[in-house]
Amino acid sequence: MSDIIKASLKTSYTYPDYRDLVINLVANESTTGNDKSEDMVEYTKLNDRRMKRWDKTVKLSEDTLMRISNFKGNATWIVITESWCGDAAHVVPAIHKVAEQSDHIDLKLVLRDTNEALMNQFLTNGGKSVPKLIMIDTETIEVLNTYGPRPAAANKLVADYKAKHGEITAEIKEDLQVWYNNDKGQSTIEDLLQMLGV
Repeated sequence: MSDIIKASLKTSYTYPDYRDLVINLVANESTTGNDKSEDMVEYTKLNDRRMKRWDKTVKLSEDTLMRISNFKGNATWIVITESWCGDAAHVVPAIHKVAEQSDHIDLKLVLRDTNEALMNQFLTNGGKSVPKLIMIDTETIEVLNTYGPRPAAANKLVADYKAKHGEITAEIKEDLQVWYNNDKGQSTIEDLLQMLGV
């Protein structure tokens, strides 16, 4: 496992580098991942706009900042993502906001389709759902915790819908976007604070 993690870290991006990657993909009418279809290119464009908005508007309260400062571990957060992923566009900027407030958290992003061995170690209900955050001890490379692909409250929204309707439809995807817009990253932030134990 540690060899797989180390190999993925060699191809990882910082958050600013990842944002630059997505901006360049949009300029070149492209996308990350194995599927380069027109739909995926359009999702990447949409997600670039979402991330730009969240980069400006996700706020951390004084209480949140104090709790982050209480984290004294030495962690690397590896986030498996893709530019076309709608959940990632909402969740990853909030992850970045938390990580950048701590000298004890090093955030790295890797692409799912080019890190298949890593993704296969961290499936969600058997699926390659992203974003997936893997929290490791920076020194020992031991996996301490995982998070994703959505905040707990959003996961419940999707699970309840699937239980009732049997599948994920366009309707629940729209409901989820409304939920993310109303939540403004706060559920993700609270989930991350709990993961840090602060």
